[in-house]
Amino acid sequence: MIPFNIKQLETFLLVATFGSFRKAAERLNTTQPAVSTRIAGLEEALGAKLFERQSSTVRLTAEGQRLLPPAQRVLRVAERLQLAANSLSETAGVLRLGIAESIVHTWLPDFLRELQANYPLVDTDIVVDATTTLRNELMSHRLDLAVLMGPILEYSIENIELPTFPLVWVCSPHLKLPNRRKLMLKDLMQFPIISYARSTRPYSELHRKLTGELEETPRIFPANSLAASIKMTLSGIGIASLPEEVVQEYTASGQLRIVDCEWHPSDLQFTASYSSEPSNPMAERAAKLAACVAHAYAARTGQAQHAGER
Repeated sequence: MIPFNIKQLETFLLVATFGSFRKAAERLNTTQPAVSTRIAGLEEALGAKLFERQSSTVRLTAEGQRLLPPAQRVLRVAERLQLAANSLSETAGVLRLGIAESIVHTWLPDFLRELQANYPLVDTDIVVDATTTLRNELMSHRLDLAVLMGPILEYSIENIELPTFPLVWVCSPHLKLPNRRKLMLKDLMQFPIISYARSTRPYSELHRKLTGELEETPRIFPANSLAASIKMTLSGIGIASLPEEVVQEYTASGQLRIVDCEWHPSDLQFTASYSSEPSNPMAERAAKLAACVAHAYAARTGQAQHAGER
């Protein structure tokens, strides 16, 4: 029997995942002919055709489908052996990291410091974008790890839950609101409501609530940028529903005031999400590290206790 190796199995799994020799070559930082050679060698060793070649894509044959589960198990064992043999501090490479803007304003600096301390040879490419975009980039394997409003309900995606971010109503202290301790939603409707982008869960929840319970058509100003939402709120354009941790600096200085209302949108739920197919040990370790940092940040700022009171 002709022997085969781990590199051939890794290449097989990447081609199966991407449906493309070219994309597998890009991920492996090698050439398409090199990928074809590895697959041909594996097929010769096993005496079976693993892929059907089509014009622009490839798909698994029946033999390739049968090889998939054992190949995944072999690679997981190999990764554990490599992890045991090497110090984690020697892990090297590039982590393609996608981050929602709320995280940028809170615990991202702490996470990057911890990542550098634990994995000094790992470089980080950071993309800050909306959850919808980050999800698509992760599913397309253009990101290794995404911290976003999750979870992502796909079988190939692992999600690690992170501490929630309570949302509060905030506005400029110059807005003329009724002088009552707890306001009604209709009191807020005197002004435009500044919200997350239309494609987000907070916007959908807010829009359903306002259109379902109030007769007048709500004036909702969705913004793709959290910084833009804060700027509009500081300028007195309207009342915003924003994470309390993000606006804490402004409420403490008196630039914004928290408005006590009968209803507020649900807390934001974030996850550290990464693909498990193909396996990505660095992304998994970084996701677990992100969870540790996020929980430590929540404990330090009192966020976790505040969320429990709600």
